[in-house]
Amino acid sequence: MNILLDTHALIWWLAGDEALGREARALIEDEETRVFVSAASAMEISTKHRLGKLPDAALLATNLSEYLRDQGFEEMPISIAHAAMAGNLQIAHKDPFNRFLIAQALVENCPLASNEALFDAFGVSRIW
Repeated sequence: MNILLDTHALIWWLAGDEALGREARALIEDEETRVFVSAASAMEISTKHRLGKLPDAALLATNLSEYLRDQGFEEMPISIAHAAMAGNLQIAHKDPFNRFLIAQALVENCPLASNEALFDAFGVSRIW
């Protein structure tokens, strides 16, 4: 099975935080699961660290690829198809990171590990 982590799920996994949902945690722990992390999450972590919203994320913001490699996670780049779908999504708020995650999950037909109930309205298969 494949799974795409949203940014919170990634951070909570790396921190060992109990906020990560049980089902998501079990799938990440399963050696048969291919775990993907979006390039949008890298941008979100770096941006929020720079703005002071993730003050403890300096190492993560600068070494995300290394952390992903250590966990056996795979990077999911943003393609033209992802970007086009993200731009066309009818979302009330304008969070570009969520737009990309929704689009990637839909285009790649990949369940998204997220606590964001907002994603359900777009037909995303959400695991938490």
